[in-house]
Amino acid sequence: MIENLNSLDTKLFLYLNGKHNAFFDPIMYWASDKLFWIPFYTAIAALLIWHYKKRSIPIFLAIGILITLADQIASHLIKHTVKRLRPSHNSALEGLIHLSKAGPGGQYGFVSSHAANAFALAAFLFFILPKKFNWLKWILGFWALLVSYSRIYNGVHYPGDVIIAALVGIGLGYLMSKLYFFYKSKAEKQFSNV
Repeated sequence: MIENLNSLDTKLFLYLNGKHNAFFDPIMYWASDKLFWIPFYTAIAALLIWHYKKRSIPIFLAIGILITLADQIASHLIKHTVKRLRPSHNSALEGLIHLSKAGPGGQYGFVSSHAANAFALAAFLFFILPKKFNWLKWILGFWALLVSYSRIYNGVHYPGDVIIAALVGIGLGYLMSKLYFFYKSKAEKQFSNV
């Protein structure tokens, strides 16, 4: 069963990674670059501050904890437990992979920390933001998909690495939103009793 899943994952990876061209190469390279997204994160932070004012502080604390958790679980706990080589480090795929100029990445790739972090943030904001921010939820979903797909396009993750990471991120984002609402309601009750 595991061999069949690995074989399917490899075939899908080679198909998706093989669909590269000169137009998308720089786009996917930058989509994987964490520093490239700083203006995007700044715009989201400004929007949260504008809408929530002082009440944005617990949101930022929750996001900080969430991203730390997602990153540590993906980058350290799962990667170093599973120890699945990235496609870019799989000698059987040598010469078949299109790598971006970012290079082959670290040795292990299951799961993608980029995808886990992106989906954790997108899911958390999806669950806590009111309906008037549905437009932002669509943007966050597209962003998380773009970052995740770029990891396959750039040759450093199998689709399975990205899919499982997305599920981990969504799960963590959901749990953090529940924790956020729990503490928010406790704080509101405490404030109303003062």
